[in-house]
Amino acid sequence: MTVDLSQMPQTKLLLVVPCYNEEEILTKTHRTLQQYRTRLVQEGKIAPESKICYVNDGSRDRTWQLIDDICNTDTHAIGIKLSRNFGHQSAILAGLMHHIQDFDCFVTIDADLQDDVEAIGQMLDQHHDGAMVVYGVRDDRSSDTWFKRTTAEGFYKVMRWMGVPVVFNHADFRLMDRRILEEFSHFKEVNLFLRGIIPLIGFRSEKVFYKRFEREAGETKYPLKKMLLFAWNGVTSFSTFPMRLVLYFGVFNFLIAMGIGVYIGVSYLFGSTVAGWTSIVLPMTFFSGANMIALGLIGEYVGKIYEEVKGRPRYIIEKVTTDAAQ
Repeated sequence: MTVDLSQMPQTKLLLVVPCYNEEEILTKTHRTLQQYRTRLVQEGKIAPESKICYVNDGSRDRTWQLIDDICNTDTHAIGIKLSRNFGHQSAILAGLMHHIQDFDCFVTIDADLQDDVEAIGQMLDQHHDGAMVVYGVRDDRSSDTWFKRTTAEGFYKVMRWMGVPVVFNHADFRLMDRRILEEFSHFKEVNLFLRGIIPLIGFRSEKVFYKRFEREAGETKYPLKKMLLFAWNGVTSFSTFPMRLVLYFGVFNFLIAMGIGVYIGVSYLFGSTVAGWTSIVLPMTFFSGANMIALGLIGEYVGKIYEEVKGRPRYIIEKVTTDAAQ
């Protein structure tokens, strides 16, 4: 659908870019995003006041120095420095919420340039047409290894199976209207999983499909261990299904115990019982292991309740840098 942008008020856009140890790619990232921002302004899709916000999430390299230099030379750049590493989701949130009243819509995109910046223009078209949220969805995972592609798609399927409202093949590349953030501000949980929270808010949403590129420099910030922890946090933050599995597992164990009891009774009646430790040790190890699993899972949820009740801040901003001439 073609949108007549000349008849519409210009949108003030903020690009939010979380950064963690991105010194190898950050200069190119800013050059690419700034050129694309300028193009969008020239095309009349966004207002000249639109900016790019880089959020330094406790990087240990020169990332913040580079962000500071960018902000001192570019009037359309903003730098936010968090006091320590709070995690990718909190870094995104810091950039969004700190400027909630200053812009009309927001696009979150990673600093590694793997997400196609050209898709932002399509997102803006959808937004101008009335969409409050526009999800960037990968329709081509050919750049991934077989293992990563299989595990990633399996992750989305499992999350949906457990009732978590995720968008298939969508990460954190999305456009959100300011109204979405205003409603999101009422969500107070500490354990953030934005891929599940944003769809919960509702309102009209659309999708833009794109091909993700390979990382040009630096290393991935989501190795297998972090990916598994991120997936587990998403499941336990949104679904009680694992707790229900414990109940099912308990019923299953009870049925096995009843079966063992019947077997022992029948063996006793027919005089075929054989003395031995297997019939004692095997059930003991099985049921003790099952109890440990159940207790561990319950402990995970209790731990999350503990974190939520304390109500600690999801991020702390140490410094905000903009061009000194503004």
